[in-house]
Amino acid sequence: MSGQNPQSGELKRGLKNRHIQLIALGGAIGTGLFLGSAGVLKSAGPSMILGYAICGFIAFMIMRQLGEMIVEEPVAGSFSHFAHKYWGGFAGFLSGWNCWILYILVGMSELTAVGKYIHYWAPEIPSWVTAAAFFLLINAINLANVKVFGEAEFWFAIIKVVAIVGMIALGSYLLVSGHGGEQASVSNLWSHGGFFPNGVSGLVMAMAIIMFSFGGLEMLGFTAAEADKPKTVIPKAINQVIYRILIFYIGALVILLSLTPWDTLLATLNASGDSYSGSPFVQVFSMLGSNTAAHILNFVVLTAALSVYNSGTYCNSRMLLGMAEQGDAPKGLAKIDKRGVPVRSILASAAVTLVAVLLNYLMPQHALELLMSLVVATLVINWAMISYSHFKFRQHMDKTGQNPLFKALWYPYGNYVCLAFVLFILGVMLLIPGIQVSVYAIPVWVVFMWVCYVIKNKRSAQHAVPAAGVAK
Repeated sequence: MSGQNPQSGELKRGLKNRHIQLIALGGAIGTGLFLGSAGVLKSAGPSMILGYAICGFIAFMIMRQLGEMIVEEPVAGSFSHFAHKYWGGFAGFLSGWNCWILYILVGMSELTAVGKYIHYWAPEIPSWVTAAAFFLLINAINLANVKVFGEAEFWFAIIKVVAIVGMIALGSYLLVSGHGGEQASVSNLWSHGGFFPNGVSGLVMAMAIIMFSFGGLEMLGFTAAEADKPKTVIPKAINQVIYRILIFYIGALVILLSLTPWDTLLATLNASGDSYSGSPFVQVFSMLGSNTAAHILNFVVLTAALSVYNSGTYCNSRMLLGMAEQGDAPKGLAKIDKRGVPVRSILASAAVTLVAVLLNYLMPQHALELLMSLVVATLVINWAMISYSHFKFRQHMDKTGQNPLFKALWYPYGNYVCLAFVLFILGVMLLIPGIQVSVYAIPVWVVFMWVCYVIKNKRSAQHAVPAAGVAK
Protein backbone atom coordinates (compact mmCIF):
# COMPACT_ATOMS: atom_id res chain seq x y z
CA MET A 1 0.00 0.00 0.00
CA SER A 2 1.47 3.31 -1.03
CA GLY A 3 1.79 6.37 1.10
CA GLN A 4 2.88 4.63 4.31
CA ASN A 5 5.87 5.90 6.23
CA PRO A 6 8.75 3.54 7.06
CA GLN A 7 7.61 3.09 10.69
CA SER A 8 4.16 2.04 9.54
CA GLY A 9 2.98 -1.32 8.29
CA GLU A 10 0.61 -2.24 5.49
CA LEU A 11 -2.54 -4.32 5.06
CA LYS A 12 -1.82 -8.03 4.66
CA ARG A 13 -3.50 -10.20 2.05
CA GLY A 14 -4.45 -12.74 4.70
CA LEU A 15 -8.07 -13.43 3.78
CA LYS A 16 -8.71 -16.63 1.83
CA ASN A 17 -11.78 -17.51 -0.23
CA ARG A 18 -13.44 -19.26 2.74
CA HIS A 19 -12.96 -16.15 4.90
CA ILE A 20 -14.41 -13.80 2.28
CA GLN A 21 -17.41 -16.03 1.57
CA LEU A 22 -18.24 -16.20 5.27
CA ILE A 23 -17.63 -12.47 5.83
CA ALA A 24 -20.33 -11.70 3.27
CA LEU A 25 -22.65 -14.32 4.76
CA GLY A 26 -21.82 -13.03 8.22
CA GLY A 27 -22.84 -9.52 7.21
CA ALA A 28 -26.16 -10.51 5.70
CA ILE A 29 -27.48 -13.29 7.94
CA GLY A 30 -28.06 -11.70 11.30
CA THR A 31 -30.54 -9.52 13.15
CA GLY A 32 -32.47 -8.65 9.97
CA LEU A 33 -33.49 -12.29 9.56
CA PHE A 34 -33.52 -13.59 13.12
CA LEU A 35 -35.09 -10.59 14.87
CA GLY A 36 -36.18 -8.08 12.20
CA SER A 37 -38.41 -10.73 10.64
CA ALA A 38 -40.72 -10.26 13.66
CA GLY A 39 -41.63 -6.76 12.48
CA VAL A 40 -42.00 -7.95 8.88
CA LEU A 41 -44.30 -10.78 10.00
CA LYS A 42 -46.62 -8.29 11.69
CA SER A 43 -47.08 -6.29 8.50
CA ALA A 44 -46.82 -8.86 5.70
CA GLY A 45 -47.64 -12.28 7.14
CA PRO A 46 -46.56 -15.17 4.87
CA SER A 47 -46.03 -12.79 1.92
CA MET A 48 -42.80 -11.77 3.66
CA ILE A 49 -41.25 -14.71 1.78
CA LEU A 50 -41.85 -12.89 -1.52
CA GLY A 51 -40.49 -9.66 -0.03
CA TYR A 52 -37.21 -11.29 0.99
CA ALA A 53 -36.88 -12.81 -2.50
CA ILE A 54 -37.34 -9.41 -4.20
CA CYS A 55 -34.90 -7.58 -1.91
CA GLY A 56 -32.42 -10.45 -2.22
CA PHE A 57 -32.39 -10.16 -6.00
CA ILE A 58 -31.89 -6.36 -5.90
CA ALA A 59 -29.05 -6.90 -3.41
CA PHE A 60 -27.50 -9.41 -5.82
CA MET A 61 -27.61 -6.88 -8.67
CA ILE A 62 -25.93 -4.25 -6.45
CA MET A 63 -23.30 -6.83 -5.47
CA ARG A 64 -22.53 -7.62 -9.10
CA GLN A 65 -22.12 -3.91 -9.83
CA LEU A 66 -19.75 -3.49 -6.91
CA GLY A 67 -17.98 -6.73 -7.81
CA GLU A 68 -17.28 -5.54 -11.36
CA MET A 69 -15.48 -2.50 -9.98
CA ILE A 70 -13.47 -4.17 -7.21
CA VAL A 71 -12.22 -6.94 -9.50
CA GLU A 72 -10.71 -4.22 -11.72
CA GLU A 73 -9.36 -2.19 -8.78
CA PRO A 74 -9.04 -4.18 -5.50
CA VAL A 75 -8.40 -1.35 -3.02
CA ALA A 76 -9.28 -0.58 0.62
CA GLY A 77 -12.39 1.52 1.17
CA SER A 78 -13.71 0.60 -2.28
CA PHE A 79 -17.07 2.45 -2.11
CA SER A 80 -15.47 5.81 -1.50
CA HIS A 81 -12.63 5.16 -3.94
CA PHE A 82 -14.93 4.46 -6.91
CA ALA A 83 -17.33 7.32 -6.17
CA HIS A 84 -14.35 9.67 -5.81
CA LYS A 85 -12.63 8.52 -8.99
CA TYR A 86 -15.56 8.14 -11.39
CA TRP A 87 -18.16 10.54 -9.99
CA GLY A 88 -16.43 13.38 -8.14
CA GLY A 89 -14.75 14.58 -4.95
CA PHE A 90 -17.91 15.21 -2.94
CA ALA A 91 -19.44 11.90 -4.07
CA GLY A 92 -16.38 10.06 -2.74
CA PHE A 93 -16.45 12.05 0.50
CA LEU A 94 -20.18 11.43 1.06
CA SER A 95 -19.99 7.76 0.04
CA GLY A 96 -17.14 7.06 2.43
CA TRP A 97 -18.58 8.78 5.49
CA ASN A 98 -22.10 7.49 4.78
CA CYS A 99 -20.81 3.93 4.57
CA TRP A 100 -18.86 4.43 7.78
CA ILE A 101 -21.91 5.69 9.67
CA LEU A 102 -23.99 2.86 8.13
CA TYR A 103 -21.81 0.20 9.73
CA ILE A 104 -21.61 2.14 12.97
CA LEU A 105 -25.43 1.99 13.09
CA VAL A 106 -25.41 -1.69 12.08
CA GLY A 107 -22.99 -2.38 14.93
CA MET A 108 -25.27 -0.52 17.35
CA SER A 109 -28.28 -2.54 16.11
CA GLU A 110 -26.50 -5.85 16.57
CA LEU A 111 -25.31 -4.94 20.07
CA THR A 112 -28.91 -4.03 20.93
CA ALA A 113 -30.17 -7.34 19.52
CA VAL A 114 -27.60 -9.26 21.58
CA GLY A 115 -29.22 -7.90 24.74
CA LYS A 116 -32.63 -9.24 23.65
CA TYR A 117 -31.17 -12.71 22.99
CA ILE A 118 -29.48 -12.80 26.41
CA HIS A 119 -32.86 -11.91 27.96
CA TYR A 120 -34.14 -15.32 26.79
CA TRP A 121 -31.85 -16.90 29.38
CA ALA A 122 -31.33 -14.05 31.87
CA PRO A 123 -34.08 -11.41 31.67
CA GLU A 124 -32.71 -9.66 34.74
CA ILE A 125 -29.50 -8.54 32.97
CA PRO A 126 -29.96 -4.99 31.54
CA SER A 127 -29.39 -4.82 27.77
CA TRP A 128 -26.79 -2.04 28.17
CA VAL A 129 -24.60 -4.35 30.27
CA THR A 130 -24.69 -7.03 27.58
CA ALA A 131 -23.96 -4.44 24.87
CA ALA A 132 -20.92 -3.16 26.80
CA ALA A 133 -19.50 -6.66 27.36
CA PHE A 134 -19.71 -7.79 23.74
CA PHE A 135 -18.52 -4.37 22.54
CA LEU A 136 -15.22 -5.04 24.34
CA LEU A 137 -14.95 -8.63 23.04
CA ILE A 138 -15.46 -7.83 19.35
CA ASN A 139 -13.11 -4.85 19.34
CA ALA A 140 -10.43 -6.99 20.98
CA ILE A 141 -10.78 -9.53 18.15
CA ASN A 142 -10.42 -6.78 15.52
CA LEU A 143 -7.35 -5.32 17.21
CA ALA A 144 -5.57 -8.63 16.57
CA ASN A 145 -4.24 -9.26 13.05
CA VAL A 146 -6.50 -9.84 10.04
CA LYS A 147 -6.07 -13.63 10.17
CA VAL A 148 -7.49 -13.70 13.70
CA PHE A 149 -10.44 -11.60 12.53
CA GLY A 150 -10.92 -13.85 9.48
CA GLU A 151 -10.87 -17.02 11.57
CA ALA A 152 -13.22 -15.56 14.19
CA GLU A 153 -15.69 -14.46 11.51
CA PHE A 154 -15.38 -17.80 9.72
CA TRP A 155 -16.42 -19.73 12.84
CA PHE A 156 -19.09 -17.19 13.86
CA ALA A 157 -20.66 -17.56 10.42
CA ILE A 158 -20.18 -21.34 10.22
CA ILE A 159 -22.22 -21.72 13.44
CA LYS A 160 -25.22 -19.89 12.04
CA VAL A 161 -25.02 -21.42 8.56
CA VAL A 162 -24.91 -24.96 10.00
CA ALA A 163 -27.71 -24.05 12.41
CA ILE A 164 -29.99 -22.67 9.68
CA VAL A 165 -29.43 -25.80 7.60
CA GLY A 166 -30.14 -27.90 10.71
CA MET A 167 -33.28 -25.87 11.46
CA ILE A 168 -34.52 -26.33 7.89
CA ALA A 169 -33.83 -30.08 8.15
CA LEU A 170 -35.49 -30.44 11.57
CA GLY A 171 -38.46 -28.32 10.53
CA SER A 172 -38.89 -30.35 7.35
CA TYR A 173 -38.79 -33.57 9.38
CA LEU A 174 -41.43 -32.23 11.82
CA LEU A 175 -43.66 -31.26 8.88
CA VAL A 176 -43.32 -34.51 6.95
CA SER A 177 -43.44 -36.89 9.96
CA GLY A 178 -46.33 -35.16 11.70
CA HIS A 179 -44.27 -34.72 14.89
CA GLY A 180 -44.77 -30.96 14.60
CA GLY A 181 -48.34 -31.35 15.79
CA GLU A 182 -51.68 -30.74 14.09
CA GLN A 183 -50.97 -27.06 13.50
CA ALA A 184 -47.79 -27.79 11.48
CA SER A 185 -48.66 -27.72 7.78
CA VAL A 186 -47.51 -26.03 4.59
CA SER A 187 -51.11 -24.82 4.28
CA ASN A 188 -50.29 -22.29 7.04
CA LEU A 189 -48.73 -20.22 4.25
CA TRP A 190 -52.18 -19.43 2.85
CA SER A 191 -54.91 -20.69 5.20
CA HIS A 192 -54.84 -17.95 7.85
CA GLY A 193 -56.06 -14.91 5.96
CA GLY A 194 -54.30 -15.85 2.73
CA PHE A 195 -50.74 -15.38 1.50
CA PHE A 196 -51.34 -11.60 1.69
CA PRO A 197 -53.35 -11.37 4.95
CA ASN A 198 -52.94 -7.59 5.07
CA GLY A 199 -53.12 -7.14 1.31
CA VAL A 200 -50.25 -6.27 -1.04
CA SER A 201 -49.92 -3.00 0.86
CA GLY A 202 -48.89 -5.00 3.95
CA LEU A 203 -45.94 -6.43 2.03
CA VAL A 204 -45.06 -3.04 0.53
CA MET A 205 -44.97 -1.44 3.99
CA ALA A 206 -42.63 -4.19 5.21
CA MET A 207 -40.09 -3.77 2.39
CA ALA A 208 -38.02 -1.19 4.27
CA ILE A 209 -37.46 -3.56 7.21
CA ILE A 210 -36.72 -6.40 4.79
CA MET A 211 -34.11 -4.22 3.07
CA PHE A 212 -32.35 -3.88 6.44
CA SER A 213 -31.75 -7.64 6.33
CA PHE A 214 -29.61 -7.43 3.21
CA GLY A 215 -27.49 -4.52 4.34
CA GLY A 216 -24.12 -6.16 4.85
CA LEU A 217 -23.64 -7.95 1.58
CA GLU A 218 -21.53 -4.97 0.43
CA MET A 219 -18.95 -5.93 3.04
CA LEU A 220 -17.20 -7.90 0.30
CA GLY A 221 -16.03 -4.55 -1.07
CA PHE A 222 -13.86 -4.01 1.98
CA THR A 223 -12.08 -7.35 1.76
CA ALA A 224 -10.53 -6.57 -1.65
CA ALA A 225 -7.29 -5.06 -0.32
CA GLU A 226 -6.70 -8.05 1.96
CA ALA A 227 -7.99 -10.81 -0.30
CA ASP A 228 -5.62 -13.43 -1.62
CA LYS A 229 -6.07 -13.45 -5.46
CA PRO A 230 -8.98 -10.94 -5.49
CA LYS A 231 -9.63 -11.25 -9.24
CA THR A 232 -10.68 -14.89 -8.84
CA VAL A 233 -11.88 -14.96 -5.22
CA ILE A 234 -14.23 -11.95 -5.31
CA PRO A 235 -16.38 -13.05 -8.33
CA LYS A 236 -16.65 -16.58 -6.95
CA ALA A 237 -17.68 -15.28 -3.52
CA ILE A 238 -20.32 -12.93 -4.95
CA ASN A 239 -21.92 -15.56 -7.19
CA GLN A 240 -22.02 -18.26 -4.52
CA VAL A 241 -23.11 -16.11 -1.60
CA ILE A 242 -26.35 -14.88 -3.18
CA TYR A 243 -27.61 -18.40 -3.87
CA ARG A 244 -26.87 -19.44 -0.33
CA ILE A 245 -28.56 -16.40 1.16
CA LEU A 246 -31.72 -16.91 -0.90
CA ILE A 247 -31.81 -20.56 0.19
CA PHE A 248 -31.21 -19.67 3.83
CA TYR A 249 -33.68 -16.80 3.89
CA ILE A 250 -36.44 -18.26 1.73
CA GLY A 251 -35.98 -21.85 2.90
CA ALA A 252 -35.84 -20.89 6.58
CA LEU A 253 -38.91 -18.64 6.35
CA VAL A 254 -40.99 -21.23 4.47
CA ILE A 255 -40.26 -23.79 7.20
CA LEU A 256 -40.80 -21.28 10.01
CA LEU A 257 -44.21 -20.17 8.72
CA SER A 258 -45.29 -23.73 7.98
CA LEU A 259 -44.59 -25.05 11.47
CA THR A 260 -47.11 -22.76 13.14
CA PRO A 261 -49.80 -20.29 11.97
CA TRP A 262 -48.23 -16.85 11.49
CA ASP A 263 -50.92 -15.10 13.56
CA THR A 264 -50.36 -17.44 16.54
CA LEU A 265 -46.61 -16.79 16.34
CA LEU A 266 -47.22 -13.04 16.16
CA ALA A 267 -49.48 -13.12 19.22
CA THR A 268 -46.73 -14.89 21.19
CA LEU A 269 -44.13 -12.32 20.13
CA ASN A 270 -46.44 -9.42 21.02
CA ALA A 271 -47.28 -10.84 24.45
CA SER A 272 -44.44 -8.87 26.08
CA GLY A 273 -45.60 -5.61 24.48
CA ASP A 274 -42.56 -5.54 22.17
CA SER A 275 -42.67 -7.37 18.81
CA TYR A 276 -38.86 -7.36 18.82
CA SER A 277 -38.63 -8.99 22.25
CA GLY A 278 -37.33 -12.27 20.84
CA SER A 279 -36.52 -14.19 17.68
CA PRO A 280 -39.47 -15.78 15.81
CA PHE A 281 -37.22 -18.77 15.08
CA VAL A 282 -36.57 -19.38 18.77
CA GLN A 283 -40.24 -18.84 19.65
CA VAL A 284 -41.50 -21.38 17.10
CA PHE A 285 -39.43 -24.24 18.51
CA SER A 286 -40.26 -23.16 22.06
CA MET A 287 -44.00 -23.26 21.17
CA LEU A 288 -43.55 -26.73 19.67
CA GLY A 289 -42.18 -27.90 23.01
CA SER A 290 -38.66 -28.41 21.67
CA ASN A 291 -36.83 -26.46 24.39
CA THR A 292 -33.44 -27.93 23.50
CA ALA A 293 -33.80 -26.74 19.90
CA ALA A 294 -34.99 -23.33 21.14
CA HIS A 295 -31.94 -22.91 23.40
CA ILE A 296 -29.56 -23.99 20.64
CA LEU A 297 -31.22 -21.62 18.21
CA ASN A 298 -31.02 -18.74 20.68
CA PHE A 299 -27.28 -19.37 20.96
CA VAL A 300 -27.07 -19.33 17.19
CA VAL A 301 -28.94 -16.03 16.76
CA LEU A 302 -26.67 -14.57 19.44
CA THR A 303 -23.55 -15.58 17.50
CA ALA A 304 -25.22 -14.29 14.32
CA ALA A 305 -25.54 -10.81 15.82
CA LEU A 306 -21.93 -10.91 17.03
CA SER A 307 -20.84 -12.07 13.58
CA VAL A 308 -22.45 -9.05 11.89
CA TYR A 309 -20.98 -6.64 14.45
CA ASN A 310 -17.58 -8.30 13.98
CA SER A 311 -17.79 -7.82 10.19
CA GLY A 312 -19.05 -4.25 10.58
CA THR A 313 -16.16 -3.34 12.89
CA TYR A 314 -13.71 -4.70 10.31
CA CYS A 315 -15.38 -2.78 7.48
CA ASN A 316 -15.49 0.50 9.37
CA SER A 317 -11.79 0.49 10.10
CA ARG A 318 -10.95 -0.25 6.46
CA MET A 319 -13.30 2.48 5.24
CA LEU A 320 -11.70 5.05 7.57
CA LEU A 321 -8.28 3.86 6.45
CA GLY A 322 -9.16 4.26 2.77
CA MET A 323 -10.65 7.71 3.32
CA ALA A 324 -7.62 8.87 5.32
CA GLU A 325 -5.33 7.76 2.47
CA GLN A 326 -7.29 9.79 -0.08
CA GLY A 327 -7.56 12.84 2.21
CA ASP A 328 -11.24 12.56 3.18
CA ALA A 329 -10.51 11.68 6.83
CA PRO A 330 -7.75 12.79 9.25
CA LYS A 331 -4.36 11.59 8.03
CA GLY A 332 -3.57 10.06 11.41
CA LEU A 333 -6.19 7.37 10.75
CA ALA A 334 -4.13 6.05 7.83
CA LYS A 335 -1.51 4.59 10.16
CA ILE A 336 -1.21 0.80 10.12
CA ASP A 337 0.89 -1.04 12.68
CA LYS A 338 3.53 -3.63 11.85
CA ARG A 339 1.00 -6.45 12.21
CA GLY A 340 -1.11 -4.92 9.43
CA VAL A 341 -3.84 -3.63 11.78
CA PRO A 342 -5.32 -0.09 11.39
CA VAL A 343 -5.52 0.38 15.18
CA ARG A 344 -6.44 4.07 15.15
CA SER A 345 -9.31 3.52 12.70
CA ILE A 346 -10.67 0.66 14.81
CA LEU A 347 -10.54 2.73 18.01
CA ALA A 348 -12.15 5.78 16.35
CA SER A 349 -15.07 3.64 15.12
CA ALA A 350 -15.36 1.95 18.52
CA ALA A 351 -15.61 5.31 20.29
CA VAL A 352 -18.70 6.25 18.25
CA THR A 353 -20.29 2.79 18.52
CA LEU A 354 -20.25 3.20 22.31
CA VAL A 355 -23.40 5.33 21.83
CA ALA A 356 -25.25 1.99 21.51
CA VAL A 357 -24.59 1.28 25.18
CA LEU A 358 -26.08 4.67 26.10
CA LEU A 359 -29.15 4.12 23.89
CA ASN A 360 -29.79 0.74 25.50
CA TYR A 361 -29.55 2.38 28.90
CA LEU A 362 -31.91 5.27 28.07
CA MET A 363 -34.49 3.57 25.80
CA PRO A 364 -34.07 -0.24 25.85
CA GLN A 365 -37.47 -1.02 24.25
CA HIS A 366 -37.27 1.43 21.35
CA ALA A 367 -33.54 1.47 20.56
CA LEU A 368 -33.65 -1.37 18.00
CA GLU A 369 -36.48 0.03 15.85
CA LEU A 370 -34.88 3.49 15.79
CA LEU A 371 -31.49 2.07 14.81
CA MET A 372 -32.98 -0.18 12.12
CA SER A 373 -34.75 2.75 10.45
CA LEU A 374 -31.54 4.81 10.49
CA VAL A 375 -29.63 1.86 9.02
CA VAL A 376 -32.12 1.64 6.12
CA ALA A 377 -31.79 5.41 5.46
CA THR A 378 -28.00 5.18 5.17
CA LEU A 379 -28.26 1.89 3.25
CA VAL A 380 -30.51 3.60 0.67
CA ILE A 381 -27.80 6.20 0.07
CA ASN A 382 -25.15 3.49 0.01
CA TRP A 383 -26.86 1.30 -2.59
CA ALA A 384 -27.78 4.29 -4.76
CA MET A 385 -24.18 5.53 -4.74
CA ILE A 386 -22.76 2.07 -5.54
CA SER A 387 -25.16 1.70 -8.47
CA TYR A 388 -24.55 5.18 -9.88
CA SER A 389 -20.78 4.96 -9.33
CA HIS A 390 -20.85 1.71 -11.30
CA PHE A 391 -22.81 3.48 -14.05
CA LYS A 392 -20.07 6.15 -14.26
CA PHE A 393 -17.36 3.49 -14.01
CA ARG A 394 -18.78 1.55 -16.96
CA GLN A 395 -19.07 4.74 -19.00
CA HIS A 396 -15.36 5.30 -18.39
CA MET A 397 -14.53 1.70 -19.35
CA ASP A 398 -16.53 2.02 -22.57
CA LYS A 399 -14.83 5.30 -23.51
CA THR A 400 -11.36 3.85 -22.95
CA GLY A 401 -12.20 0.61 -24.76
CA GLN A 402 -11.73 -1.62 -21.72
CA ASN A 403 -13.72 -4.81 -21.13
CA PRO A 404 -14.49 -5.70 -17.48
CA LEU A 405 -13.50 -9.18 -16.33
CA PHE A 406 -16.58 -9.64 -14.12
CA LYS A 407 -19.63 -7.93 -15.62
CA ALA A 408 -22.68 -6.69 -13.72
CA LEU A 409 -26.17 -7.78 -14.78
CA TRP A 410 -28.00 -5.91 -17.55
CA TYR A 411 -26.00 -2.68 -17.62
CA PRO A 412 -27.33 0.04 -17.85
CA TYR A 413 -30.92 -1.19 -17.28
CA GLY A 414 -29.92 -3.07 -14.13
CA ASN A 415 -28.65 0.23 -12.69
CA TYR A 416 -31.96 1.93 -13.49
CA VAL A 417 -33.88 -0.87 -11.76
CA CYS A 418 -31.72 -0.61 -8.62
CA LEU A 419 -32.01 3.18 -8.45
CA ALA A 420 -35.80 3.00 -8.96
CA PHE A 421 -36.04 0.40 -6.16
CA VAL A 422 -34.14 2.71 -3.82
CA LEU A 423 -36.61 5.55 -4.55
CA PHE A 424 -39.48 3.11 -3.96
CA ILE A 425 -38.07 2.20 -0.52
CA LEU A 426 -37.80 5.90 0.37
CA GLY A 427 -41.45 6.36 -0.61
CA VAL A 428 -42.47 3.42 1.58
CA MET A 429 -40.52 4.79 4.54
CA LEU A 430 -42.33 8.13 4.24
CA LEU A 431 -45.63 6.28 4.82
CA ILE A 432 -44.53 4.68 8.09
CA PRO A 433 -44.88 7.02 11.10
CA GLY A 434 -42.05 5.53 13.17
CA ILE A 435 -39.59 5.54 10.28
CA GLN A 436 -40.41 8.87 8.59
CA VAL A 437 -37.84 10.71 10.69
CA SER A 438 -34.98 8.73 9.13
CA VAL A 439 -36.05 9.86 5.62
CA TYR A 440 -36.22 13.49 6.72
CA ALA A 441 -32.74 13.06 8.17
CA ILE A 442 -31.26 12.15 4.75
CA PRO A 443 -31.17 15.70 3.24
CA VAL A 444 -29.93 17.08 6.58
CA TRP A 445 -27.14 14.47 6.56
CA VAL A 446 -26.17 15.24 2.94
CA VAL A 447 -26.08 19.03 3.61
CA PHE A 448 -23.99 18.43 6.75
CA MET A 449 -21.57 16.33 4.70
CA TRP A 450 -21.39 19.08 2.05
CA VAL A 451 -20.47 21.67 4.71
CA CYS A 452 -17.78 19.31 6.06
CA TYR A 453 -16.47 18.76 2.53
CA VAL A 454 -16.22 22.52 1.86
CA ILE A 455 -14.40 23.07 5.19
CA LYS A 456 -12.01 20.21 4.39
CA ASN A 457 -11.19 21.70 0.96
CA LYS A 458 -10.58 25.16 2.43
CA ARG A 459 -8.18 23.74 5.00
CA SER A 460 -6.40 21.71 2.32
CA ALA A 461 -6.02 24.84 0.20
CA GLN A 462 -4.65 26.81 3.19
CA HIS A 463 -2.06 24.11 3.86
CA ALA A 464 -1.14 23.96 0.17
CA VAL A 465 -0.33 27.70 -0.08
CA PRO A 466 2.50 27.77 2.54
CA ALA A 467 3.87 24.52 1.11
CA ALA A 468 4.02 26.10 -2.35
CA GLY A 469 5.84 29.14 -0.88
CA VAL A 470 8.47 26.91 0.74
CA ALA A 471 8.96 25.06 -2.55
CA LYS A 472 9.84 28.32 -4.30
